[in-house]
Amino acid sequence: MKSVLFVCLGNICRSPLAEGAFRAEAARLGLEVVVDSAGAGDWHAGEPPDARAQAVARRHGVDISGLRARQVRADDFRRFTHVIALDHGNLANLRKLAPADATAELSLLLDHVEGRAGQAVADPWFGDEAGFEVTWAEVAAAARALAKHFSRRG
Repeated sequence: MKSVLFVCLGNICRSPLAEGAFRAEAARLGLEVVVDSAGAGDWHAGEPPDARAQAVARRHGVDISGLRARQVRADDFRRFTHVIALDHGNLANLRKLAPADATAELSLLLDHVEGRAGQAVADPWFGDEAGFEVTWAEVAAAARALAKHFSRRG
């Protein structure tokens, strides 16, 4: 079974939005997939997603209020088939953290969107609601592309 871990810095903005968008798309397509999100750091461990992230997800019909931040662990690289970073800094960090026996495929989230490979998802943390809409649009597009890819590959 496919399994995906989305990773950003603190796990309260971009990665929970990606998790929520992907869960919704996987459910829509009837995909059986394990989905989670985590942060490179532990600053927000146990906290719910940022209120602005919850609001933008809710506006798009997705409830992420029950998610809680956690830090990436070494076993995540064996437990998940795909560990997907939201930006280059987090991807570099994941490559350093991955144990020698890691089996997960590492990538950037927007690598899965045609024409967006190598690009980072916009970080809305220091902005306003409009920035969260941009981030939602990016993670939702990637969720659709990734789910479609998984559905084709079985």
